[in-house]
Amino acid sequence: MFKTVLTLFRGSIAVAGEELEDRTAVVILDQQMRDAAAAVERSKRSLALAIAGDQQEGRRLETTCARIADLEVRATAALEGGREDLAREAAQAIANLEAERDAATTARALFASEIARLKRHVANAEARIAELDRGRRLARASEAVRSLRRSGIEAARPYESTLPEAEATLRRLRERQMEAQAVDEALIEIDAVSGPLATAEKLAEQGFGPRMKSIAGDVLARLKAKRPTAA
Repeated sequence: MFKTVLTLFRGSIAVAGEELEDRTAVVILDQQMRDAAAAVERSKRSLALAIAGDQQEGRRLETTCARIADLEVRATAALEGGREDLAREAAQAIANLEAERDAATTARALFASEIARLKRHVANAEARIAELDRGRRLARASEAVRSLRRSGIEAARPYESTLPEAEATLRRLRERQMEAQAVDEALIEIDAVSGPLATAEKLAEQGFGPRMKSIAGDVLARLKAKRPTAA
């Protein structure tokens, strides 16, 4: 029994954890996407720094190559002018500049490799974030629809018992109205047969007092009376 209770308790905790994770999944996804976007921004900053470093090394390489070419011309002129000492000094300077040129060339190669890697990384990350954003919008829409459906069902529940009661009330009201109408019609019929008006008509028909309504003979006499008399 204890083992069963323990298993049930562990299962309840697992279900509660899954429900909590489901309710907070969109919030967690939003934060994860913010973290991912921040990481992409850092990668973009690193890419910008690499491009700037490559450009700086490129300018240094151009300057070094120009100085080497200038010193070579001057050293050649010194040799032609019999100044080997100056030519040797120029040669040493050229050797130093060539070492600088080689270092700049190597640095540019490293920068080019890093720039290509960062560009691929940023492009891939941005594509994945865009896909995640589309998925997040769909998830938000699905969650909103599910919430609306849930709230609609919950809102309808209190009326599930009220609607039949209202329909029964309407039926009773209509039945009472029909009963009242039937009573009114019966009273009218009773008045027509035994009321004062009926008694007065009965007396008039027996010649006691004026008639209550015209008869054909009265109408004919009235029409004859309206005819012009002969001259």
